[in-house]
Amino acid sequence: MENYFSTLNNINVNGKTEKKNGLTYLSWAWAWGEVKKLHPDATYTIYENASGLFYHTDGSTCWVKTGVTVNGIEHIEYLPVMDYKNKSIPVDKVTSFDVNKAIQRSLTKAVARHGLGLYIYAGEDLPEEENTPDKKAEKIFDACVSEPSTIVKPVGDGIPGKSLKFTCADCGKTLEPIPDSNGKPIPIRAHADKSEKMFGRVLCLDCIRKINSENANR
Repeated sequence: MENYFSTLNNINVNGKTEKKNGLTYLSWAWAWGEVKKLHPDATYTIYENASGLFYHTDGSTCWVKTGVTVNGIEHIEYLPVMDYKNKSIPVDKVTSFDVNKAIQRSLTKAVARHGLGLYIYAGEDLPEEENTPDKKAEKIFDACVSEPSTIVKPVGDGIPGKSLKFTCADCGKTLEPIPDSNGKPIPIRAHADKSEKMFGRVLCLDCIRKINSENANR
């Protein structure tokens, strides 16, 4: 019998996510609702500090601590209280709104430890069940297949009749075609344009995955 983690891990959450500053966020309310549908006895905890506040501090910055219990198993998540740039906010500048937002994000990540949406934090774009070899075509840039190229200028002079080449700003690797969900190659220029819009620079798929993974583990 499939365990509860596998069941949650195989739920496709892509339709309930949104992107901000190049990061993918999953709605806490939706995630909790999905868990409760399958596990009505699931609970969550927001851990207070010794003073009864919903954040903990080292005197310089602060963080929240939350836990989600499913099937009698609790997974705990710690998350810094951050600003819109995902930088820690000095404790004397923190507001109740900042703390509440951090709690919601922390709870969502605690839910992910039980399986729901975990693939997002692992830098993947589909849950394991849908990531079989015949379905794992890269979908990150699907939306840009038909978009006009308006942002990025190619490396070199772009002489007619010669292939335009784009290199990754982080690793220097030349970008190569990526297949969409139907196996059709996504134009390299469209890939470059989309990367520029999302991250402010041209990146190869490996570097994009690396950034997503690093952000998920903050």
